[in-house]
Amino acid sequence: MKRRTAGSLLGAVGGLVFVLVNAGALPGAWALRTAAVVVLVAVVVAGRRPTVDVAPPPRSAVRTYGWCVTLMVVAIVLGARLLALLDSSDLTLPWVVGVVGLHFWPFARAFAAPVFARLAVALVVVALAGAAAVLADVGDAAPATGVAAGFVLLAAALAGEVTAPVPATAGGRR
Repeated sequence: MKRRTAGSLLGAVGGLVFVLVNAGALPGAWALRTAAVVVLVAVVVAGRRPTVDVAPPPRSAVRTYGWCVTLMVVAIVLGARLLALLDSSDLTLPWVVGVVGLHFWPFARAFAAPVFARLAVALVVVALAGAAAVLADVGDAAPATGVAAGFVLLAAALAGEVTAPVPATAGGRR
């Protein structure tokens, strides 16, 4: 499997989980879940076409990835516990989305892929909007935040596969 496709699948599965877990509290849950599965299938199909694979990442990038994922998990757990202690558990989902978003930020430099910075910003914006809606007591704000984050991840994964460069043919044309 191509490295880029593996990364896209990881992001798409994460997005699918966000949608599947959170859509149940929203109107049109079945349609949201179906749309998420359709996008995941599109990522898989797009990932099967011939594309130029990315070079293996340097060890420093792999270390950055490991540290970021570890810190993300710790931040999610500690933040959720703190929010529970502060009787603000309704902010847990926006917290999780924000932390997931921030964990992508260092990837932009480590993997020389600015798409990760854009993904980080998009998810943090979703998290902040979700937190504001929760604090304003907008109904279903928390699950809507999770679903929106899921579709951001799915869209980023699909875009990564659809825009991947194709190998040049023997005649030098694409």
